[in-house]
Amino acid sequence: MSRVRVFIASSLDGFIAGPNDELDWLPTHDDAEDTFTPFMKEIGALLMGRRTYDVVCGFDTPWHYGETPVLVASSRPVEPKVPTVRGVSGDIHTVVAAAREAASARDVYIDGGALIRAALDANLVDELVVTMIPMILGAGRPLFAGVADRHALELLSSRPIGAGMVQLVYKPASAE
Repeated sequence: MSRVRVFIASSLDGFIAGPNDELDWLPTHDDAEDTFTPFMKEIGALLMGRRTYDVVCGFDTPWHYGETPVLVASSRPVEPKVPTVRGVSGDIHTVVAAAREAASARDVYIDGGALIRAALDANLVDELVVTMIPMILGAGRPLFAGVADRHALELLSSRPIGAGMVQLVYKPASAE
């Protein structure tokens, strides 16, 4: 069965974006060939939160997700930036089920703080890949603050990936 996975960067103080969704604190050099590119090869669909989608659409860069289907969880209509994007709505179980269907037998990638927290609280996350960036923001969009329950995690691996960054791979301790 496919896995539901998180792949995200976080400041040392637990933020995934600044207070105004800014990402200018992320390193400018590209470690994608060592991290993001191999991860995406295992992904059949991406389930993205609406705020994350709006931020990504504001980038003046090529679309990062290629031909991978991107489902945007939103209660408002979604204007697709590319043909592989579509909106989905409903509770976390409904939107994850839609992403699993779009992914076929491949993994689902969940992106966006609120969506990640909801999926964790619903026990739908199988793996979390969190890259810690050596930056303290002091304020911003939290990664885990606001989850409804405590979530014990089991460390599967850790590795430095350059520029002081460390990639951590966890699974929920309750996952088999």
